[in-house]
Amino acid sequence: MGTFSHIRPLAGLALLVPLIVAAPAGADGLRTEPLTLRTAIPGAGTVELEAMVVRPDDGAPHPLAIINHGSPRDGNDRPNMSPFRMWGPASMFARRGWTAVSFMRRGYGLSQGGWAETYGSCSRPDYATAGLAGASDIAAVAHAMGEQSYVSKGRWISVGVSAGGFATVALTSMAPQGLVAALSFAPGRGSSGPDKVCGEDQLIAAYAQYGKTSRVPLLWVSAENDHFFGPQLTARLTAAFNTAGGHATFVQTPAFGTDGHELFGATEGRAIWAPIVDSFLGTNNLTLRATPIAVTRPNVPPPASLGAGGRTAFSNYLDSGPNKAFAVSGSHFGWASGRRSPEQAREDALGFCNGNAEGCTVVNVNDRPAAPESSNDARSGQVRIR
Repeated sequence: MGTFSHIRPLAGLALLVPLIVAAPAGADGLRTEPLTLRTAIPGAGTVELEAMVVRPDDGAPHPLAIINHGSPRDGNDRPNMSPFRMWGPASMFARRGWTAVSFMRRGYGLSQGGWAETYGSCSRPDYATAGLAGASDIAAVAHAMGEQSYVSKGRWISVGVSAGGFATVALTSMAPQGLVAALSFAPGRGSSGPDKVCGEDQLIAAYAQYGKTSRVPLLWVSAENDHFFGPQLTARLTAAFNTAGGHATFVQTPAFGTDGHELFGATEGRAIWAPIVDSFLGTNNLTLRATPIAVTRPNVPPPASLGAGGRTAFSNYLDSGPNKAFAVSGSHFGWASGRRSPEQAREDALGFCNGNAEGCTVVNVNDRPAAPESSNDARSGQVRIR
């Protein structure tokens, strides 16, 4: 279980622990902490950003890896997002010796400042400005986290998916101090529906603009069945970026699930992208540990009523991060993880389960048996991100 402490405010920066969240029981050797980052962003003043850090629990400082989320197609879903949704990817970097921080950019989750990443209308999108707004948030968080005793000085990396991957590409064009590498999974903006992107020419132009000043090594990973930013568009985006001067190494993975855009965030996707990341880090002399910190899956048996598919889902549930809950009704099930609180996880797990069955009951919360509870009208809080 993770341990927690209050962090003394620094000049110009306050780091607070607003709630206590237990790390998953299987995350031996890792420490998980919720944070509120109070930091200054150019043009926005001082704002508070909701965040979470996962790091080796050894008392030593480690280089910083910033993990950047995507953006929901429906703007009404932005307040429902939580940094704990990125616990899985963050833990993968923490196991490799990084202090991994996931945070909500302005206008997402509980972060302040208003949504800064709007690109305007679908007919005339300004992607370049939107990406730089997200990049400014990342750079500000890097500066804030660099003041902490558990973050070693001198070098850091940015890792992002979809809109967060796009902001990471934009970040490389700004060349902030200490940024030594960037990793982007299916980066892009403007997906209005499956295989539909607003203003492809403007998106390509934004990548070309970033490439002109980007010199940081960039890993770009996309699945061949990505239905947000498909292979043909991705080929044009990577070509525009590298032709303009960028240093992107592109890796296309085989098809993943029904939509490869879920590769980075899905539990099953980690086995696919982890070796690609390890190779890239090694090539750039950024391997921090010979072997990742070992973790043990919690020894919790699956509900007896589940079939083979349900048992696989329960295994993925155990490998996911806080806050999480699992609900069942016979062989039917639903689960949620990465919520802001255990209560929200329970509500969402029931909502998913009740979509297919009646009389669902939450049986497990954060790897522990749950008190009996059932509901047929719980709402689903699922957010699909890009």
